[in-house]
Amino acid sequence: MDRISPTNRSQNMAAIKGKDTKPEMIVRRLPHSLGYRYRLHRNDLPGKPDIVFIGRRKAIQIHGCFWHQHPGCKSAHVPLSRIEYWQPKLARNVTRDKANLEALSAAGWDVMVLWECEIKRGDDIQEKLVNFLGRPAAS
Repeated sequence: MDRISPTNRSQNMAAIKGKDTKPEMIVRRLPHSLGYRYRLHRNDLPGKPDIVFIGRRKAIQIHGCFWHQHPGCKSAHVPLSRIEYWQPKLARNVTRDKANLEALSAAGWDVMVLWECEIKRGDDIQEKLVNFLGRPAAS
């Protein structure tokens, strides 16, 4: 049984953003401050990657642990209410993510996935970005 009313649940779900989320904004500031330039949400690429470095053929996906079911993460639980709705929905997200990563890779793109929990923990995202992207171009 859900702890809040259907109306309140609907309002909560409607407020969840797909773009410009807090973790995404944190990550977007880092490469820019290091001198990398990028494009956002390229809809001509599979899965519309969150951050795209066109000249380097590299993309970054920033995944919420719940919505994308981060393996081993405590935030990746299936809600206890309406399990018959949530299990297939979350499984479709995982399947779609895998297909998008494979399609990007097949098209010659390198993709890095950053998870919400590692961004919140303050894992060394900057070091991961530099290792993934290589040195930024000289200004």
